[in-house]
Amino acid sequence: MEIKDARRGNLPASERVLVGVTEPVDEFTAFVAASSARLLRAAWLLTFDRDDAQDLTQLAFAKTFAAWQRVRRDDAESYARRVLVNSYIDWWRRAPWRERSTAQVPEAGVIDDHARQTDERTALTVALEELTRRERTVVVLRYYLDVSEADVADQLNVSAGTVKSTASKALAKLRRSTALAGFQPPTRDLALEDIS
Repeated sequence: MEIKDARRGNLPASERVLVGVTEPVDEFTAFVAASSARLLRAAWLLTFDRDDAQDLTQLAFAKTFAAWQRVRRDDAESYARRVLVNSYIDWWRRAPWRERSTAQVPEAGVIDDHARQTDERTALTVALEELTRRERTVVVLRYYLDVSEADVADQLNVSAGTVKSTASKALAKLRRSTALAGFQPPTRDLALEDIS
């Protein structure tokens, strides 16, 4: 009876908010715990900025929560990933020329020498920065997040052929990149799980 009344709006607002909310909120909390690391790493690979990556991930979760009733039974992570990529695309379409001011000018080309893993990650980051935004987005979606060509095409609103040609060009650039010249293709995943 309470649920029926809550849907009709006969209960006071404070009681309407509490009726039937616990289960979806718990599901969403579990979803965030399970997927936040992957989405944050993907956002970092797109932006190369920790603050922007966190903002992008939070925006993706906020929009996913707003649509939770609709997407929770489907592939919620795919929905959140789509929101993340679309938000990233909106950011660079609106102000691709925007510069970020910092208190201290970063040193260029500083590579930590305490582990090969760090060197590989740094080289990969430099190589990815050499790609165009579209190429980087396609590489991250296709090869890091393992999204199908059709889904990438759908998310970027381009044809599957465009995704294939963009991926091919991006991989060719990565193969020619001087940043990756000293490294053999890894037999394991680069330790991207440490990027957060």
